[in-house]
Amino acid sequence: MTIHRTAVPFFRLAFLFVLILPVLRAQSGGPASAPTAPAPQAPSASSPTAVTLLLAKTAAYCGRLEASAFDFVCREEIRETIDPKLDAAAKGSTVDVIAPTIAGPTGQAYLGPTLVVTTVRKMHRSFVYDYQCIRAGRAIREIRTEIEENGKKKNVPNAELQTSTVVWGTALLGPVGLFGERFQGDYSYALAGEEVVNGHRAVVVDAKPKPGAPPSRNLYGKAWLDPATGDVLKIEWSETRVGHFDVFAERGALYKRTPRLNIVSEFSVEKNGLRFPTHLAVEEAYLKESGKVFVRSKTDVVYKDFKFFTVEVEVR
Repeated sequence: MTIHRTAVPFFRLAFLFVLILPVLRAQSGGPASAPTAPAPQAPSASSPTAVTLLLAKTAAYCGRLEASAFDFVCREEIRETIDPKLDAAAKGSTVDVIAPTIAGPTGQAYLGPTLVVTTVRKMHRSFVYDYQCIRAGRAIREIRTEIEENGKKKNVPNAELQTSTVVWGTALLGPVGLFGERFQGDYSYALAGEEVVNGHRAVVVDAKPKPGAPPSRNLYGKAWLDPATGDVLKIEWSETRVGHFDVFAERGALYKRTPRLNIVSEFSVEKNGLRFPTHLAVEEAYLKESGKVFVRSKTDVVYKDFKFFTVEVEVR
């Protein structure tokens, strides 16, 4: 809310002072002090003006990010956990069964209580890559050399990424589709508090598509922004525009549960005014009508030991 102050003409102020001065002298017995004007107040962090300024800073940051070219290498560490219990149950898999035979009242044997012992266990996988990312023009090129799998040393040049949930390029440029100047008209932004992210004070902004906004594949969600620079420090993405979400919807139908994805990106490494993803986390869960949650998979990715060869922003 912006407060508008109306200026008071100088001659009116002088006239009021002349009227008040004799009264003050009569009460105090001496000369009166001139009244002190209240200090102007800065707009609060939740005011429309503050939100507009913050969005302008973030739009400028996204402009630099979109116009960037870079070449760097880092270490990519991936840990993945998959719980296949619901998959096994949906397929009608049989597992070890202990079915004791108990003599009934008539002396006839009958099948008593059945104890099912499941042999379906969680699967834990881990991968480590030497990862190189190059951006020239609009294209992002990723090159991986696998150096470790499930704790065992390897050396596989031009390796394929063995998880299907991580798309690094989307995480890197994701802020553009959410806060870029040409996209801001499609979203409604609301402040949702303040938090500290990796030692930085951050303003939390909740972004949602406006009703009637043009169809878009851009992701959206909740973002943690540096109020001083407009840098994007962290984003929690909404699942509704995740690529290939139909896979999770089909899986949910098979389980007779509602799918829920929780996707978080953190941007902790800064180089030449740009921030690069350092942590991606994806949780794939399914909810029963009662609200009980079953987590089918978790993927956790850490990027570390960055070495930058080029980080440039094209001047347009």
